[in-house]
Amino acid sequence: QVHLVESGGGLVQAGGSLRLTCTVSGRTLDNYAMGWFRQAPGKEREFVASIRWRDGSAYYAESVKDRFTISRDNAKNMVYLEMNSVKPDDTAVYYCAATPVLAGTPVWNYWGQGTQVTVSS
Repeated sequence: QVHLVESGGGLVQAGGSLRLTCTVSGRTLDNYAMGWFRQAPGKEREFVASIRWRDGSAYYAESVKDRFTISRDNAKNMVYLEMNSVKPDDTAVYYCAATPVLAGTPVWNYWGQGTQVTVSS
């Protein structure tokens, strides 16, 4: 079992920055990947970024490349999403997720409750 709790959401002006935190507990993460997803009202949940815990390799959605950075703190078992140059379209509930590292596509079977990010224009 993996338990995830997001924090750090809030109101930020367009062009500003915000850092989201995902606190992870329940088991070791060496064989897991962590991800951030978001969902705006009336829209489908979409992938934002992911990071492989073991070596820190990261992957980003095209819409956030060069603006967002995902990272992890091995000592604290935390995952961060550094959001820079935010846009109104970034407004959404942001969710932290975890998946075992398998040979195939990630299953994303663990989820946090979400944290609201609102970007004002």
